[in-house]
Amino acid sequence: QVQLVESGGGLAQAGASLVLSCIVSGRIFTSSAMGWFRQAAGKEREFVAAINGRGTSTSYADSVKGRFTISRDNFKNTVYLQMNSLKSEDTAIYTCAARYTTISERASMYDDWGQGTQVTVSS
Repeated sequence: QVQLVESGGGLAQAGASLVLSCIVSGRIFTSSAMGWFRQAAGKEREFVAAINGRGTSTSYADSVKGRFTISRDNFKNTVYLQMNSLKSEDTAIYTCAARYTTISERASMYDDWGQGTQVTVSS
């Protein structure tokens, strides 16, 4: 059974940092491209960042480029999202997702999803 479990969300002040983690089980992690998506209240889900299976290729949404960093530890079956210089507009539920082969910025291309973790940034 495939499971993706996020952690690390919470309340942060604007300008602060948070690190999200997503632990994956039940699939071949090293062959899995991983993505982070977010959905703010009343808005559609949007792409945040993605990383390929070996960790050699990444992609970021323009809104987070230079502030967020996606990384992975294939020994721990875990993908991370380091979020720096947080802004109030980063407030959303953040969800990790997995797919085989290449990274994608399209949510529909991902096969497995976590439950999400809430990030709230106060200004």
